[in-house]
Amino acid sequence: MEEYAREPCPWRIVDDCGGAFSMGVIGGGVVHSFLGARNAPAGFRYRLAGSLMAVKHKAPIVGGNFAIWGGLFSTFDCTLVHLRQKEDPWNSITSGALTGAVLAARSGAVAMTGSAVIGGVLLAMIEGIGILMTRFSAEQFRPTNPQMQDPSLENQEAPLSQFQ
Repeated sequence: MEEYAREPCPWRIVDDCGGAFSMGVIGGGVVHSFLGARNAPAGFRYRLAGSLMAVKHKAPIVGGNFAIWGGLFSTFDCTLVHLRQKEDPWNSITSGALTGAVLAARSGAVAMTGSAVIGGVLLAMIEGIGILMTRFSAEQFRPTNPQMQDPSLENQEAPLSQFQ
């Protein structure tokens, strides 16, 4: 289950942090453009100015929050890959739980536990869906003819009993 398109582990942290920041800025820009326009006074000019002001002030904050989450997740993932010497879905699930726990550390042990459970469950669902999609797409291209599976059987003549 190794992903070949990913960077090696030390650079993966920086790559994931930047990608998460970009997703957060884009998503935060879309959301806060609507919220800024909705909360602005009536009139097109005021709504446009309110939308742009909200995006300018809030989108980088959302992007930074996403970058922190992505950086922590990748750091835990790389650490677990190094310690366990294998790359499997359990690393992602554990990384999600640890990231949730660390981000909720200021709120106390109960909040840490709840966030760890939520992070682990969400990553388990994401990994499970990814595994199911991979298996479904692999079976979609599996040949249905049993002779097509073994190339040595393709050139053999059919028995005469089939044609009689």
